[in-house]
Amino acid sequence: MTPDLAADLGFLKLRNPVLAASGTFGYGLEFAPFMNLTDIGGIVVKGLYFGPREGNPPPRLVETASGLINAIGLQGVGVEAFAAEILPKLRGIGTAVIVNVCGADDDEYLRVIEFLDRQEGLAAYELNISCPNVKKNGACPALRPDTTRTLVARCKARSRRPLIAKLSPNVADIAEIARAAEDGGADAVSLINTLLALAIDARTRRPKLANVYGGLSGPAIKPIALRLVHQAAAAVSIPVIGLGGIASGEDAVEFMIAGAAAVQVGTANFVDPAATVRIVRQISEFCERENIAHSADLVGTLKT
Repeated sequence: MTPDLAADLGFLKLRNPVLAASGTFGYGLEFAPFMNLTDIGGIVVKGLYFGPREGNPPPRLVETASGLINAIGLQGVGVEAFAAEILPKLRGIGTAVIVNVCGADDDEYLRVIEFLDRQEGLAAYELNISCPNVKKNGACPALRPDTTRTLVARCKARSRRPLIAKLSPNVADIAEIARAAEDGGADAVSLINTLLALAIDARTRRPKLANVYGGLSGPAIKPIALRLVHQAAAAVSIPVIGLGGIASGEDAVEFMIAGAAAVQVGTANFVDPAATVRIVRQISEFCERENIAHSADLVGTLKT
């Protein structure tokens, strides 16, 4: 019997638990030549500020032994161009479309949400309060529970759609931050965003990134991400979406066992443009081998 891969986040039902992570999948349409977009649970599109954004100056991407460090700086077209040129093509593609919402300050987050609330075809918002490569030293709202709670609450009060708060790994107590997001009204949390990192050119003794610091992603961060997902899932009653170094179906299953109701695939998309659909297939194959009828039965089953 083919396993049932449906994932229920309460506010959103997905055909399977695999989402394409923001910043690694463009606006979704770019990957249509490589895969059937309806075969994955959903797409989290590239982060959007209200206006267009060029991002950080190059160089802004460095390959590491087991991942990438990026300082892209959330380059994007802005919500008006997204709504006029991209969203009409995303409507009706047969999978959930989630927008990663950005802001230079609290008011810009609200402006983005208010504008997108007037558009149709979106399933939810992912509130990006955790990007480490926009400001020096990785400053972002998700580093403190008070700023997390306040910003989430303000955005939730203005939004007609479910809100997912994307959390940072660069904190001392992820449970405290996750609870603050829940207290602010988040419908779910997603974690982790990238880890603040530095790459150096030994010959020139200069940083390899123009921004100096960037965000580390890829297989190197998976064990840290698993730990933080497990801690966050134990701390909140809202769904947790796990990401960080997922490159195979078994990686995804490990996140589900740790407590993730769904997962996002990021850096693996750069290596294999069809990584998301391959991971869906591998989850199904794992469940079939292990006689698991419903993949959702894996969620939160870590034995400690």
